[in-house]
Parts: sequence; structure tokens; C-alpha cells
Amino acid sequence: MLKNQHNLSRRERQIMDILYQRGRATAAEVLEAIPDAPSYSAVRSLLRILEEKGHIRHDEDGLKYVFSPVVAQENAKRSALRHLIDTFFSGSPAEAAAALLDDSAAKLTKEDLDRLTQMIKRTRKDATK
Repeated sequence: MLKNQHNLSRRERQIMDILYQRGRATAAEVLEAIPDAPSYSAVRSLLRILEEKGHIRHDEDGLKYVFSPVVAQENAKRSALRHLIDTFFSGSPAEAAAALLDDSAAKLTKEDLDRLTQMIKRTRKDATK
């Protein structure tokens, strides 16, 4: 079951981002990586909360706990994107894509546009099967 990523606090999301970037980390490593970090005990508490929520797990490495995400980052991205589309675009991927293109069309390279074109062609082809 995919964990509910959109119910995380700002600090919890920061910790998840760090764990996704590193793959695994101790509480001390998480603390070092957090901008404007809270106390070490606060980080440990947040890690415990994330574990209780089912977002992360830990392995023991000697006396240290090493934390890692439970849900693959790709799955978490898809879940967060679905939530964003449902919340702000009435569930319409086309409306979300249009908003993205309106805001960033000038920044898209020829390669970006070619990739998007191929994705649209593939999706059209799949939809007609």
C-alpha cells in the first residue's frame, strides 16, 4: 500500500527528501543535511514518527539505527502528483499539463519538446487499443 505523502509536515518532507537522495542515513546524517536544523532529539522524534506512519524503516548497524524509505521514490512522486492533480486541477492531467506548459514553455528545449511529443503519441496509441 502506498503511503500518504501529502500528510507530512515540512520537516517530515525534508527528512524524506534526504532519505530519498541518500538511500539511507542515520539520525546524525539527517541532522547534518537539514537546513536550519532542529535539535538532534527532534530529528530522532521525527524519524520515529515517520517510522510509525510507515514511511521509513530502520536497520541496526552496531549501535546506530540506519533509516531508509519504505516506498520507492518513483511511487512517492506518482502519488504526490496524483494528489496535486486531484487537489488543484479537478483531477484533470490535461489541465495540470497546460498549467506547466504555460509557466515553463520558454524554458523547454527541443529535446524536451520531442520527448513530450513522443509521450503523447505513445499515450494516444495506447488509448486506441
